[in-house]
Amino acid sequence: MSRYTGPRARINRRLGEIIMENTGAIKAQNRRPFPPGQHGQARKKSTEFGDGLREKQKLRYFYGLTDKQVRNMFKAAKKQKGNTGENLLVLCERRVDNVVRCSGFAFTRPQARQFVNHGHWLLNGRKIDIPSIQVKAGDVLQVRDRNKKVYEDIIAGTEGQVPQWLEVDAQKREIKILAVPAADDVSLRLDQGRLIEFLSR
Repeated sequence: MSRYTGPRARINRRLGEIIMENTGAIKAQNRRPFPPGQHGQARKKSTEFGDGLREKQKLRYFYGLTDKQVRNMFKAAKKQKGNTGENLLVLCERRVDNVVRCSGFAFTRPQARQFVNHGHWLLNGRKIDIPSIQVKAGDVLQVRDRNKKVYEDIIAGTEGQVPQWLEVDAQKREIKILAVPAADDVSLRLDQGRLIEFLSR
């Protein structure tokens, strides 16, 4: 299986940040904010390679990507005008599963990915089941009528701030993409310089 299905608390503790959003992983990180294992609290020398790898792993686990997907998105980001690091993060942010999560229709990105995989969503009136589809300004995502009840408890439990580039109608179970996200709208904060240097090897 290409996507990560192992212990999620371990990832948060290893990377030192809340990357996996499920409740158990967050509690574990808050309780023991150091890497897992017998030598987790030992001092370790930092290297350029290790720092770059850590940033890449943050990107991978946060958005639920494979190494191949990261490499392909990096190539696409290099072809675009502007800052390659910002372009890469914006491409990740535009994924359908991330949009569903940011709009409050899922508690975590893995859950949002599962909803899309199971065909719960329509993109501009057409059924989709591919989480990596890139949305663009003017697109409309809508829950299929047969799946609308699934989201009642989720919407009640995820009420919060929606990014400015999205417009959410909770009653209609609808998301409008108002604009392509800017670099400041990206959900994940990481060292872009180290990430791009690592991916350029």
